[in-house]
Amino acid sequence: MCSIFGLTSSRVPRELIEACFNRTVSRGPDMSRLEEIPGGILGFHRLAIMGLNERGMQPFHLGNDAVVCNGELYGFRPLRERLMERYEIKGESDCEILLPLYHEYGIEMFKTLDAEFALILYDGERNKVIAARDPIGIRPLYYGRLEDGEWAFASEPKNLSGLCAEILPFPPGHYWIDGEFHSYADPSHVDRFIMEDEDTVCRELNRLLTDGVKKRLDADAPVGFLLSGGLDSSLVCAIAQKLLPHPIRTFAIGMDVDAIDLKYARIAADYIGSEHTEVIISEKDVLEALPAVVELLGTWDITTIRASVGMYLVCRWIHEHTDIRVLLTGEISDELFGYKYTDFAPSAAAFQEEAEKRIRELHVYDVLRADRCISVNSLEARVPFGDLAFVHYAMKIDPELKMNRHNMGKYLIRKAFAEDHILPDAILWRQKAAFSDAVGHSMVNDLKALAERTYTDKEFTEKAAKYDYRPPFTKESLLYRELFERYYPGQARMIPDYWMPNKAWPGCDVNDPSARVLSNYGASGQ
Repeated sequence: MCSIFGLTSSRVPRELIEACFNRTVSRGPDMSRLEEIPGGILGFHRLAIMGLNERGMQPFHLGNDAVVCNGELYGFRPLRERLMERYEIKGESDCEILLPLYHEYGIEMFKTLDAEFALILYDGERNKVIAARDPIGIRPLYYGRLEDGEWAFASEPKNLSGLCAEILPFPPGHYWIDGEFHSYADPSHVDRFIMEDEDTVCRELNRLLTDGVKKRLDADAPVGFLLSGGLDSSLVCAIAQKLLPHPIRTFAIGMDVDAIDLKYARIAADYIGSEHTEVIISEKDVLEALPAVVELLGTWDITTIRASVGMYLVCRWIHEHTDIRVLLTGEISDELFGYKYTDFAPSAAAFQEEAEKRIRELHVYDVLRADRCISVNSLEARVPFGDLAFVHYAMKIDPELKMNRHNMGKYLIRKAFAEDHILPDAILWRQKAAFSDAVGHSMVNDLKALAERTYTDKEFTEKAAKYDYRPPFTKESLLYRELFERYYPGQARMIPDYWMPNKAWPGCDVNDPSARVLSNYGASGQ
């Protein structure tokens, strides 16, 4: 996955820099480097995915310029061939073409990238530092001010703890220069809808998602797939299996007493012919993992933490038992096409407004979860539903078509692949179940029970009252907040709010984020 680090100050003691930088070595265990630039420093922990030899190590240099980047640049090979006619490119890493592209286009380069990336670039001619992040925020980046007023950037907030009084997520789709942020892309914004018929929309969704999966199969390191048995991850796996000449490797996780997903994941795996592994976890595994999960996430959000426990444990198993370096996942479909609670949207306009909000906030919820659970285990996440062309198109679809008019959420994406028969109907038309529930209802129950054992009613009331910002409203949320404050004291504003159904909609004024509490959950958890 890699980790980047950069300061615009040369006044920070080297020992402190190294201590902060090394907190994320698990993101890039293959090789590490701290390198001084005029008036500052750049750091890089490498996880080798493209160009596996030492020529792929960063920072990359071109003239007096330097760059560190955690990213994947899709379709880079033709670009690389063209740029090699004018620039010396020494290795096979996709990110090595960034400085040649910067020389060609300057900061306009960011608009041209088909990529998931976070980078820090030093422009030697102008003696300026530039930082930037991809439009969705799939790759993490945080920033803060140092005591001397200068700036710090890093892949994770833990890198900046002790350096910056306030740590904040770098806004997706922006670049930073001269102390100011500039927006270069906003995939949530739609000027006008594509008023096409349902069949045309479905054909285009099929084409774009297939292309998004195909791009993400390009790696010089072994690739695997998380398969929950739900629609989204199953589609990613099925498309990949159709594209590849050999069985893909899929992984599912479930509780030892009431796993829901394992059954469906097995059905999907048997149908597509993948090499499938089931990882079984217990209450003990869940409760022991909880503090580590909160620390690696850097969040107090209930939904994110619940969904991360299973994901972290399955990724840990993959790291410990296989040679896989890249994992494809099914995140972002819900935000584009709807979740159980969007069935309650009072209008198409409200549905669209909610989708735009969720896309803008992805980087602090589902995308954060996928990045941290995977990267802490020295793996790289790739998210086909986050392909920029796919997201742009999906957001422009007439929201009337995305409303649940068929008693089946995400109907369009299901219909888009129905004629391909790459999945059995039991999976393609399976009702949505939240990942944290489908790992096993007992997992969330175990977490709630732990919170009940930890606080009396009086203790909950007293402790929750200490927090002015987004105060805990259940014992479970208090448990998570106190764990968060243990690792990130005073940094609660990194997260804007609790991920919850839209309480303004009828049927959604609930005090638990799980779809289980909604009246339309029905057969989702069976």
